Amino acid sequence: MKVRDPEGQTWRVTRRWVPWRRRLKGVDADAGPLDWGNGLGDDPISAVLAIILLIIALPFILLGLFVALEFLLLLLLVPFATLVRVAFGAHWTIEARRGFSIWWDAPSGSWGESGRRIQDVARAIVEGDLPPRTVAPKDA
Repeated sequence: MKVRDPEGQTWRVTRRWVPWRRRLKGVDADAGPLDWGNGLGDDPISAVLAIILLIIALPFILLGLFVALEFLLLLLLVPFATLVRVAFGAHWTIEARRGFSIWWDAPSGSWGESGRRIQDVARAIVEGDLPPRTVAPKDA
């Protein structure tokens, strides 16, 4: 649920769908793809430069592949984990994010209880009663 506090700051109050906290930070919307210019030529010097660039870029390519595979695995597991959690009444954790940074989190019980708690926390934020910070900032 997305709400605004009296100062105009956007908050998101949601269930945490996986039992761990996400590790990725917010994506910079202004960042564009790499601009390689007009490409490399077909002479031997360009081939050497291309090989050097490939060696430099290889760790980033491997990291990107690792992140993509982890994301695909997460997409495959989340439906099953959600079904098991709902069916067996597992406890959910709800979290309030200020912008995209997690500010507060707390265990809140079953699916229905967590839904009511989300409504209560969102209503409190709109009224100006902000939750206390329970999650340390990323840069701390």
